[in-house]
Amino acid sequence: MAMADTCRRDLCLALRQPADLLTPLLFFVMVVTLFPLAIGPELSFLRDVGPGILWVSALLSVLLSVDHLFRHDAADGSLEQWVLQPQPLYLLVLARVLGHWVLGGLPLVLLAPLLGTLLGLSGQALGALCLTLLLGTPILSLIGAIGAALTLGLRGGGLLLALLVMPLYVPVLIFGTGTVLAAQAGVPVTGQLALMGAGLVMAVTLAPFACAAALRITLSGR
Repeated sequence: MAMADTCRRDLCLALRQPADLLTPLLFFVMVVTLFPLAIGPELSFLRDVGPGILWVSALLSVLLSVDHLFRHDAADGSLEQWVLQPQPLYLLVLARVLGHWVLGGLPLVLLAPLLGTLLGLSGQALGALCLTLLLGTPILSLIGAIGAALTLGLRGGGLLLALLVMPLYVPVLIFGTGTVLAAQAGVPVTGQLALMGAGLVMAVTLAPFACAAALRITLSGR
């Protein structure tokens, strides 16, 4: 019940601040659409680099938004109330990350086919792109939540957050881009998708506990 209430509250608050909601999405669209202007309009070349462009843009968009995951709650004292509530802290963290993904990650998945078409991706590649983003963006949000909890309240926390989570983002980026490239070449991608699904299960299982522990450490030091 508390998990559903937290998720519902986050969604309502985010809809009241559309600028914070739209900034990562506009960043995603602008980066993808500006790449052809920078590297040339050759369709065959764009088709080869398109999966990497889309995945890097999605990764940076998630990284742009995850820094504010707990910052507002820390400023108004809500995080202390989270710790004092009888509900497990990791469930509240999971609800917060779920709301973040619904507002930030899911729109990226929905926008990706349109932008992929502009880059000349085939139908198989577009399907693989949507599936990899559907599996990969929650992993990015969960990993980013751990970094956001560790850097909460630190001066220059956004830069430190990027330095902490970027090495952990790289495997997701490699698997996501490689799967789309394999699908575009006509190679079966069931194995790659299964590995990404296993990574998502592992992230959902472990990341909320790690994030809850990081929040307790951060709050105890304030």
